Amino acid sequence: MDNGTDSMLDMYLFETNSLMEQLDELLIEAEKVEEFSTDDVNEIFRIMHTIKGSSAMMEFTSLNQIAHHIEDLFFYIRENGMDSIAPELKKNLFNLMFKSTDMLRSEIEKVENNEPLTENIDSIIGEINSFLNKISDADTSDDAAQANGEETDAPSVAELNMELANCPDDPAPFFIKVIFEEGCGMENLRAFMLVNALQDLQMEFRFYPDDVETNSASAQTIVDKGFFLALQEESHIEKVIGVISGTSHIQSYEVIENARNKKDKEAAQEDVQKTEVAASTKPETPAPAPAAPPAGARKAENTEKAAANNAKSHSGPVKQSLISVNLSKLDALVAIVGEIVITESMVTSSPDIQGLKLDNFMKSTRQLRKLTKDLQDIAMSLRMVPVSGVFQKMNRIVRDMRQKLNKDVRLTIIGEDTELDKSIVDGISDPIMHIVRNSMDHGVEVSKEERIAAGKDPQAEIILSATHTGSEVIIKVEDDGYGMDPDKILAKAANNGILTKPESEYTKKEILGLLLLPGFSTNEEVTEYSGRGVGMDVVKRNVESVGGTVSISSELGQGSCTTLKIPLTMAIVDGMEIAVGQSMFTVPIANIRQSFKVSNEDVVYDAEGNEIVKCMDEFYPIIRVHQLYNVETEITNIEDGILIWVEASDTSYCLFVDELLGEQQVVVKPLPSYLNSFNIKNSGISGCTILGNGNISIILDILSLYEMAQY
Repeated sequence: MDNGTDSMLDMYLFETNSLMEQLDELLIEAEKVEEFSTDDVNEIFRIMHTIKGSSAMMEFTSLNQIAHHIEDLFFYIRENGMDSIAPELKKNLFNLMFKSTDMLRSEIEKVENNEPLTENIDSIIGEINSFLNKISDADTSDDAAQANGEETDAPSVAELNMELANCPDDPAPFFIKVIFEEGCGMENLRAFMLVNALQDLQMEFRFYPDDVETNSASAQTIVDKGFFLALQEESHIEKVIGVISGTSHIQSYEVIENARNKKDKEAAQEDVQKTEVAASTKPETPAPAPAAPPAGARKAENTEKAAANNAKSHSGPVKQSLISVNLSKLDALVAIVGEIVITESMVTSSPDIQGLKLDNFMKSTRQLRKLTKDLQDIAMSLRMVPVSGVFQKMNRIVRDMRQKLNKDVRLTIIGEDTELDKSIVDGISDPIMHIVRNSMDHGVEVSKEERIAAGKDPQAEIILSATHTGSEVIIKVEDDGYGMDPDKILAKAANNGILTKPESEYTKKEILGLLLLPGFSTNEEVTEYSGRGVGMDVVKRNVESVGGTVSISSELGQGSCTTLKIPLTMAIVDGMEIAVGQSMFTVPIANIRQSFKVSNEDVVYDAEGNEIVKCMDEFYPIIRVHQLYNVETEITNIEDGILIWVEASDTSYCLFVDELLGEQQVVVKPLPSYLNSFNIKNSGISGCTILGNGNISIILDILSLYEMAQY
């Protein structure tokens, strides 16, 4: 693909995925009340209309056709109302819509993965058409119209000066012939874009050739013979011309009036004149009550009133203050801002100016530091997105599992406006989905009777919440189900041979932590959702990959809670600079609990001869950084250095370092890719940063550093 097409594809995927998220949320909320409101119907019609048009432009046939048929279905519903659907069929409508949107999403994923789209979509199209046939009235044939005394014959094409348009006989009273600029190309798609623009006007019209969205050969027909629009109302002509005038690559247009329509207008005018003459010769009589308009006219009248009300409430277009930006551009911006921050530190810390009294210079550098800090904050805020997109997807997970497992469960979402870095939000989507599935599958009781017997609400509840706490976000998935039995978990772990000490020495927290080990599952039966040996260890690994931690708490019979602690961003961290010999390291502030000095008498040894120290009535191992990384240093006596008590996930220990250099906000730089072959990620190193004096500081990964030290 060239850059232009690639950019179009990115925009298509962004818009379509956004529309699908809106649609999912709409369907979930509508299903709760078992009804589509008028606004819902209009919104679904608009979404499908947009997806249909953009998919046709991108030549994604399967997406175009599915959206087209759903649009047809909701066009009927929009015209006839939800009351036209029998109550017993409404549930089928929801199931059909969820199935159709799943198919659409599957095709979108294929586009994203550069895979071929499904060629045979007859099954889903057949289901949509079958449902439309069930709810629609088939008695709309020409014979029925003739039985009612209506005239159905159409004027000839020649009479309309349209013999070159290859149109069927069309009874429309007005036509507009559109000629595109010579050599503009893709005339069929340009015509289809014009049709899309006109459909937003919500008026009745037809167009010829009528296959411009699916038949690329129609482009030549338009070049040779023009593109025709058939209109029912004279009042619509000016609106259509307004749209045509604002459309690019149109050379000219011509309004053609049906000859019969002219005669009908002249006859109607004569009738009016005769009536006026007759009325002037008769005595005045009370005017009769107007006859009730036919049903169709009443519907049109009501629609016009609703449109008028909308016009009053929306006096002008709403200006959009949001724009979409490619994530790679934001990454580049953050990288440049990071370089500016580093350069600013290098300038202000330059050894060439140390010791000089430069009042004006120092005043300017303080202002520069403030501005770079503001710039840094703004750049990072651009990457922050709410977790609502991830949270709302869980509605669909719960809905589908509720039906398949026949469990009555409600999902409560709290704090969905909480914001995280975009890359982190993408990284936690799968872990949250896995935890919610676990809660639905074997966290919540099987039947209402069980819950009632336990004194609980018959309807189970899963609470998905997010809250800010300083430099991190706490995400919790809670359920009020069975809870977890520590004895069963411990027995299962012992049976699997994964215990590292006697069973009696495990605390409840440690027992629940066993659930996060690879291959551990309490489900005896393999289901669609669990029991395959791929469990919470995947959740733990994915969360830790974005710098977060996972913990589990539970009360037997009352429910369980899985807590994720997620950093706001991975690009910039608050760190404590430490020195070991001539080397400098950065420890994330979020991992530090306390720093302190000890005497030799405070240090004791375990059975294997490892150093441990007592903190807050607990004993913690000591890891000497200079020994771990073979760094030469003169500070080897425990009394000469300093201990930093650190914690990550459920791991806690003390680092022995030479000295603390001070707290600093640092820009995280990824390690060069060629270092991947040295297994750096498992060596206690998460990245590096450049300090103001130009030195490089290694950023320590507290969790993997401890695991490395054990081996």
